[in-house]
Amino acid sequence: MDAVSTLVFLLSLIHLIFQTHALNALSSGSSLSAGSSSDVLRSPDSTFACGFYNISPNASTFSIWFSNTAERTVVWSANPLRPVYSWGSKVRLGSDGSLVLSDYGGQIVWTSNVSSSDAEQAQLLDTGNLIVKGKGDIILWQSFTSPTDTLLPTQRINATINLVSTNRLLIPGHYSLRFDDQFLISLFDDQKDLLSFIYWPDPSATIWQKLRIPFMSNTSGVLDSLGQFHGSDNTSFMASDWGMRTIRRLTLDYDGNLRLYSLKEDGGTWSVTWMAFPQLCNVHGLCGRNGVCVYTPVPSCMCTPGFEAIDPSDWGKGCRPKINITCEEQEVKFVHLPNTNFMGLDLSVHRSVSLGSCKKICLSDCNCNGFAYWQGIGDCYPKSILLGGVSQQRGTGSIYLKLPKDLEVPESSIPRSQFFGTKYWPGCSESDKYIIANFSNTHESSQNISKYLYLYGFLSAIFLAELVFIILGWFILRKERNQLSGAWPAEAGYEMITNHFRRYTYRELVTATRKFKDELGRGASGIVYKGILKNNRAVAVKKLGDVNQGGEEFQQELSVIGRIYHMNLVRVWGFCSDGPHRILVSEYVENGSLDKMLFGDECSEILLRWHQRFNIALGVARGLAYLHHECLEWVIHCDVKPENILLDENLVPKIADFGLAKLLSRGGSNINVSRIQGTRGYLAPEWVSSLPITAKVDVYSFGVVLLELLKGARISDMEKDEDEEVEMVLGRIVRKLKENLQLDGTEQYWISDFIDARLEGDFNYLQAVTMMKLAVSCLEEDRSRRPTMESATEMLVSVDEVTSTNRVAGAV
Repeated sequence: MDAVSTLVFLLSLIHLIFQTHALNALSSGSSLSAGSSSDVLRSPDSTFACGFYNISPNASTFSIWFSNTAERTVVWSANPLRPVYSWGSKVRLGSDGSLVLSDYGGQIVWTSNVSSSDAEQAQLLDTGNLIVKGKGDIILWQSFTSPTDTLLPTQRINATINLVSTNRLLIPGHYSLRFDDQFLISLFDDQKDLLSFIYWPDPSATIWQKLRIPFMSNTSGVLDSLGQFHGSDNTSFMASDWGMRTIRRLTLDYDGNLRLYSLKEDGGTWSVTWMAFPQLCNVHGLCGRNGVCVYTPVPSCMCTPGFEAIDPSDWGKGCRPKINITCEEQEVKFVHLPNTNFMGLDLSVHRSVSLGSCKKICLSDCNCNGFAYWQGIGDCYPKSILLGGVSQQRGTGSIYLKLPKDLEVPESSIPRSQFFGTKYWPGCSESDKYIIANFSNTHESSQNISKYLYLYGFLSAIFLAELVFIILGWFILRKERNQLSGAWPAEAGYEMITNHFRRYTYRELVTATRKFKDELGRGASGIVYKGILKNNRAVAVKKLGDVNQGGEEFQQELSVIGRIYHMNLVRVWGFCSDGPHRILVSEYVENGSLDKMLFGDECSEILLRWHQRFNIALGVARGLAYLHHECLEWVIHCDVKPENILLDENLVPKIADFGLAKLLSRGGSNINVSRIQGTRGYLAPEWVSSLPITAKVDVYSFGVVLLELLKGARISDMEKDEDEEVEMVLGRIVRKLKENLQLDGTEQYWISDFIDARLEGDFNYLQAVTMMKLAVSCLEEDRSRRPTMESATEMLVSVDEVTSTNRVAGAV
């Protein structure tokens, strides 16, 4: 027992040491920083902690969690949809009482939107409520009024406050707990592009069967300290261990079940003491569209016949069809799914009809994907959306699924529940299926004291090992900092911004490039060299010229570039900012730039075939569309041309230099560029007419690249005239194309003449015409008439799909 007492004392001492570094309050003007374990607010009784919670090695959320649980249990988060970097981010209490969360680059991610001149401090209460206090103990803001997925004792919900389910990465799901239009506390399934579906209390029950009182003037719900929930609509439930001195939480879990948890004092684990659905398959939409929840005997998900899982790790995304059913004359059949039903979302309701009549009703409606039929009653429910599927042990209702007649449906693919027998997971291993927790509420048997002896000894060893690593890491970082002479001060602590974006010293890059000997190319923005890093990774090293920003501004620009990732964009691995040197380090692309392959002569070893050219056009369009429409911050390339389009070993295009317009004397605006960027021939008219620069300049340049892909030659070489400006040549080509595209089908011989002669007529007619039409629209002088890159991508994708379909049909 002496050894056990000693270990318990040691762990208590370690806990006390961490406590002394925690903060009791955050005063006005102070901040908490990510990456520092001491920057944590704790409640007075140490039940709760508030600070930066790591959802991954590089991403964090500003959250509140339980301090004394075996694993951190988050109860509230400020920024679940936009995590910040785990280094350099901070949350600050301003003098106006507003909590402001900013990323490492200074971008504001979240704010509590408080404006008061009386703010004094932020404090985490014993209830788990984070408050901002003003003079006279006035509460200016509190986390209790904006919950995420958890309700704590004494925390209320009302008509404007609701819970939303979240997964382990704190990403919101599609389930919510809120008041409905009758002021009843309800669980909703908020599927994308669909109406919200109430699934608790039972939507088929009457208001009296629900034992609820609608339209109460006071809308509120609260979990008291004893473990009982009280709602203004008469909603009431309580924990099975009802009583005092128990830590509890009410959580809407990611699987859509509302559960009341109690914390076990021995071990710090949670046990479920009440749940809305003892049978989990009754949760609506648990298995997503076209998915069926089955008992095996534990709940799990299966796809209906003819469908496959979109994401086996998240069944909430549902299943997609293997073969589409069209509205054309296609022979179909109905596959019987016994004792199965999809709740709600019916096209219509038909009473007292035969099974044959119900089939005819579904066959006559193109939107009908199946129907529910109740044998003996004759109720028929045609369905366009199959959502909320569940397979019961017995019942009179069944689903008849509409599928192509030639589709084979093995018996094993029919969803069937097995409430008794050996547990199994249909179709794949347990690790690939939706994980459903076992919520049995059995008490653990008493453990042998030697088990705790080994446990505490193991924990102590881990703590000592971590302490050694921290000390060693501190010495290594200090040594590296001393070596980084000439680096700007803001870089300290930024050795690794993410796993794939880091800072390099100038000395490292001199070694990697063999003193910048192997030149790959050069342009207006700088010279590119090939380098080999210590881990034998080949990289492209670009020495930037004419970068006017100071170190801090350069870092903010890089914070944008470092977070951009797309398969059609060159990946930027890191940067160097030692003294006057400004260098970008990016991935090395094997086949170099597009111009070297596209503009070769007839004797060139490599000739880009038609399908390769079309795929390059589509890839470039997707990359630009990502920069314009999907990127974390709006980015204009400003210099789209074949020299900035690289081809990897599979000839997949990757756009390079996409961030340099932001780095090179941008003038601090996303709209106005301080000087002309780009290359003659690819410049949009607005560059020389002093108009504000928008993303449409990239659309114009993309149109020129399309023409060069079609012709296999530069615009300046298409119609040679030494005395004529390239802009005039381009204008004449566009006008001629526009006229020819208006000719009827009997006069299309000109198309073959326009396409690169080296292809010898081997091209796809539909794709070629589409690229020509798109190029003409992209090269409109009036930028408002040019398409967006998003619509340009959709145009190329649609013709690609048509071509692929025709190719498959021809092969058959």
